[in-house]
Amino acid sequence: MNSAINWDAVTQEAVENLQNLIRIDTTNPPGNELPAVLYIRGVLVKAGIPDSSIHILESAPGRANLVAHIHGNGAAKPLLLSGHVDVVPVERQFWTHDPLSGKIADGCVWGRGALDMKGLLVMYLQAFLLAHRQGTSLKRDLILAAIADEEAGFVHGSKFLVDKHRDLIQAEYALNESGGMTLHMAGEKVYALQVAEKGVCWLRMVASGQPGHGSMPHSDNAIYHLSTALQKLKKAGHLPIHLTTTVRQMLNGLSSQLKFPKSLVFKVLANPALAGSALAYVPEETRGAFLSMLSNSISPTILKAGSKSNVIPSEAEVQIDCRLLPGYSPEDAIRELHAITGDQVKFETLYTTDGAEFSTDTILYRLMEKATRQMDPEGVVVPYMIPGATDAFEYKRAGFVVYGYSPGILPEGFPMIKLAHGHDERLPISTYRSGLPALWQVVSEICQTT
Repeated sequence: MNSAINWDAVTQEAVENLQNLIRIDTTNPPGNELPAVLYIRGVLVKAGIPDSSIHILESAPGRANLVAHIHGNGAAKPLLLSGHVDVVPVERQFWTHDPLSGKIADGCVWGRGALDMKGLLVMYLQAFLLAHRQGTSLKRDLILAAIADEEAGFVHGSKFLVDKHRDLIQAEYALNESGGMTLHMAGEKVYALQVAEKGVCWLRMVASGQPGHGSMPHSDNAIYHLSTALQKLKKAGHLPIHLTTTVRQMLNGLSSQLKFPKSLVFKVLANPALAGSALAYVPEETRGAFLSMLSNSISPTILKAGSKSNVIPSEAEVQIDCRLLPGYSPEDAIRELHAITGDQVKFETLYTTDGAEFSTDTILYRLMEKATRQMDPEGVVVPYMIPGATDAFEYKRAGFVVYGYSPGILPEGFPMIKLAHGHDERLPISTYRSGLPALWQVVSEICQTT
């Protein structure tokens, strides 16, 4: 199926498209995704995609989404390839290369969005172009969506499309970011296929005390109470352990595919009573991710207290980025937090979304698993729950089955987990060489399957 494709040329085209997209500033806020969306439209039109099959949809001035179609015969429901073009801000002074340059260095394309997720959207773009150029007979429509606002709450992107333009994106399956790239763990190559994600739950934790003059200190100080609560959370280390279906499948997969003694750690992690202790034996570079998959996680992010140096404030607060396991509510997390902090502080929910979890018992998941094993026969392939949130939450509302799949073999030592949203974000070009054929295999096979 792939023998007639010049993968070197496809890889080079993907690299050029990624460089050009990185050079378009879509930092969110404010977003301004329209120029990036228009660039992608230009690529599609140049390739011969009919203009009538391409839709530019603005939820607000400059907040643009693109939806394009290649029509099948309707024997099966569509497949959606969805990726966002907005990116998070950068601290330029900490970067080795200009984060908006798309520079090629050390075998990588450097820049904000190289991993999250312009680089992965380009993979979907190339698969879409291949379906058009190969003239593949499709039983499903293939839909490409390049969307806005994933990094700031989905309102101008996937939520807007689901609420206002569902007819243009309605699908049985969707592929989204994160999943299928190499995780190097204790000398093993693991390929985690994303089938679940946590929900967002931003909380405000408030401590109260007696106000007063700063020259007359007292112990009933809101800042002291807040710091005491934070210290209790730090000492606890994590909220209670819970095993979701996906995480249990992942741990069972790792324990069955890895050799002893490496397998033992994951077998023990599957026991909630022992998981907290077993985390100490998980490789440090992935320990935080495993902890987040095992519990409702919390990270204090914003501190606020007082308005004047000589006034003791009556309130002090910290905002907490809490991530909820699928099936858990903000009330569940607050109950777990109160069990640690006591009643000295109060919690308020600022924003929340549900988690998402999808079955692995589907044709598409089996195709992803097969293609990944063929891409790297030495790799361990397991289902996975991403600790963060993606547009899958919104697409779940529309009834789609959503998986994160952007495959590729990453070089050993490549710090993928640290680079998304981090300094020196970059994507090895070799990832395209290995991953694009695997993605195309999945897309072409599912689009020819009923």
